[in-house]
Amino acid sequence: MSTEVREMFSSIATKYDVTNEVLSFGIHRLWRRKAVRLSTAKEGDRVLDCASGTGDLALAFKRKVGVSGRVVGTDFCPEMLESAPAKAEKAGLQVDFQVADAMDLPFAADSFDVASISFGIRNVDDPVKCLKEMARVVRPGGHVVVLEFGQPTGAFGALFRFYSKTVMPTIGGLLTGNRAAYQYLPKTSASFPAGDKFLELMDQSGAYAAKSAHALTFGTAYVYVGTVR
Repeated sequence: MSTEVREMFSSIATKYDVTNEVLSFGIHRLWRRKAVRLSTAKEGDRVLDCASGTGDLALAFKRKVGVSGRVVGTDFCPEMLESAPAKAEKAGLQVDFQVADAMDLPFAADSFDVASISFGIRNVDDPVKCLKEMARVVRPGGHVVVLEFGQPTGAFGALFRFYSKTVMPTIGGLLTGNRAAYQYLPKTSASFPAGDKFLELMDQSGAYAAKSAHALTFGTAYVYVGTVR
């Protein structure tokens, strides 16, 4: 991933959680729970969470797979991961956090039952390569789960676009001191393939026997689930 993107996330890492909570009105928690449910992860499963950030999705998966399961959270930005171990310890959950690029994962093939990435795939240099790499480390029949923003339409879509372009940069800038980051993030969301267009990327990877898209909150976000060949 580009140095610029890494530096951007590094600059907002310490304020990321509180800013995310404020800007999403807490809805991101419901979206992550939906992603875990759709993954079909179960007790004892092995889960890899890419672009794990401060660890929220990794912790949600750990609650699902239990003590007998294993969860690894990776991120290409060390600063984003810094608070994750303490968050896991406070929750009484054992999660292994490592610095790694989602396009070049340091794990053997078929190492996991589920691999996930939330609000991160639009920031990688090559989304199709990322989808291939995540599938590589998941056993055949396992699932790759992608949680990402969409582009809602209609009246709600117009309101969402106004909020993204005007409100998010203002509040994000005030909370983190980096207004440019919260101009960049909505911009990438608005231009990134969503819905059926993202499923086409999954097809291009050639790694999935089946795939599905699940719209959340009027298409504001999607959960994509791919079954690995």
